[in-house]
Amino acid sequence: MTAKDIVAELKKLGDAQTKKTWMTHGALEPCFGVKVEHMKKIQKRVKTDYQLALDLYDTGIADAMYLAGLIADDAKMTKKDLQKWIEGATCGMVAEFTVPWVASGSPHGREFALKWIESKDEGIASAGWQTYSSMVGIKEDADLDLPEIKALLQRVAKSIHQQHNRVKYVMNSFVIAVACFVKPLHKLAVDAAIVIGKVSVELVGACKIPFAPDQIKKFQARSAIGKKRKSPKC
Repeated sequence: MTAKDIVAELKKLGDAQTKKTWMTHGALEPCFGVKVEHMKKIQKRVKTDYQLALDLYDTGIADAMYLAGLIADDAKMTKKDLQKWIEGATCGMVAEFTVPWVASGSPHGREFALKWIESKDEGIASAGWQTYSSMVGIKEDADLDLPEIKALLQRVAKSIHQQHNRVKYVMNSFVIAVACFVKPLHKLAVDAAIVIGKVSVELVGACKIPFAPDQIKKFQARSAIGKKRKSPKC
């Protein structure tokens, strides 16, 4: 199956209402408006395919770029691939979800998370924080740099309210992720969440930024603190 075949399939699956939702959340043309549930059916069929993912991303079609992240062979992604993907991301759904998911599962996740975090570009900086958030959710604590994460938590607590809109959103997500997935730093992350308090972010539609302390309590109620995920992709 080629990228051309899948694009033709995606085009048929698109609908006006879903496209409107995609566009409301920042997607640019070309965009078909395909529901993620339909993409997952293609993902189940294709499984992982490194080259096909690259080809789909290169189409510049929002839906195809998102699907590319679902089928990407993260372990095969090169540094060049990842940088090309973040620089080519056409909307927040791709920059904050697709690219970080793939980067976090690649051999270069930590390197690029730290690199992108320092970017002055809001979208790239957001991808950096999201990449680190995804990493803490899938990597064992023994494979994480805990002192580095502690320093990042302190950085968020001190600077989150002065950041750009989307960076504030993903910094908040980072605190939640550390509290929920990194047991040795749970208390520190909870303390940071309390210090930060409510974060003001302009969002579209009915979207709301999670209040970190409450979100963390939900994980605690499920006895899920420290339980890692198999994959950040959804």
